[in-house]
Amino acid sequence: MLVGISTGDDAGVYRLTPDLAIVNTVDFFTPVVDDPYTYGQIAAANSMSDIYAMGGTPLTTLNIVCWPQAGLPPHLLAEILRGGADKAQEAGAVVVGGHTVADEEVKYGMAVTGIINPNRVVRNVGAKAGDVLVLTKALGTGVLMTAFKRDRLPAEFYDAAVRSMAELNAAAAATMLKYKVHAATDITGFGLVGHACGMAQGSGVTLVFEESDLPLLPGALELCRAGMIPGGGARNRQFYAPYTHISDEVADAMAELAFDPQTSGGLLIALPEAEAAKLLSDLQQAGNLDAAIVGRVEPQQEFLIQLV
Repeated sequence: MLVGISTGDDAGVYRLTPDLAIVNTVDFFTPVVDDPYTYGQIAAANSMSDIYAMGGTPLTTLNIVCWPQAGLPPHLLAEILRGGADKAQEAGAVVVGGHTVADEEVKYGMAVTGIINPNRVVRNVGAKAGDVLVLTKALGTGVLMTAFKRDRLPAEFYDAAVRSMAELNAAAAATMLKYKVHAATDITGFGLVGHACGMAQGSGVTLVFEESDLPLLPGALELCRAGMIPGGGARNRQFYAPYTHISDEVADAMAELAFDPQTSGGLLIALPEAEAAKLLSDLQQAGNLDAAIVGRVEPQQEFLIQLV
């Protein structure tokens, strides 16, 4: 076992031979959109994201399904599974089976197995003072999907959020591996601050984020100001408050978005400053158009995270 649960990393890594290891992860959640096919795509992309965050390549997946015994037609489940299968095929992975259980609430996701070179594992620990922080996707899916559930989300904002959530982190991971990355993690349910806390604590550093540099999905700021804050975001802010210093100059809506729980979010990457601009350019050329340099790594201070 090369990577277990000790640092709360994105996936487990088990070495088979000197130059081959397997990467394992699992994730599933309730629907975030109404369309079953789109939901399947998003859930699958989210499940495979942990493999990419480690620098691995997904190979096989197992469907995990919770489904009511009555009340929903079978074709909806078929569409969810089709969405997941299509996204796995896009990733070059194979769906080898799965398991279903009866549940009053619909849930779907995947257990994913990938491969990785044990000498090229990218962990969520190892960030160094002087590193620059790069984020590969824009923030705001939690706020936007909360607005969607309350019938307050315009179609153009919905479409942008869905495109972001359904996008694989494959291109971002492949681009990342061309550089001397010190640490990386994917941004999902604990929000930018929550996942950054794990990186900072495990690396013995402080991560400083610039409010003005955080990329946001269209409509996220306006809807956050309008009160479309998910319960998970409020819980994230409460839990991580003791580890976070927020400058008085930071707008409250921007602070909320830093804690916003993401579905199938991007990668947060720490690497030497000298390589950051080239990585950013390569990410954008690879299709990660919202990628941005969002902060820096400093020696550990009183707070693990600073938002300035």
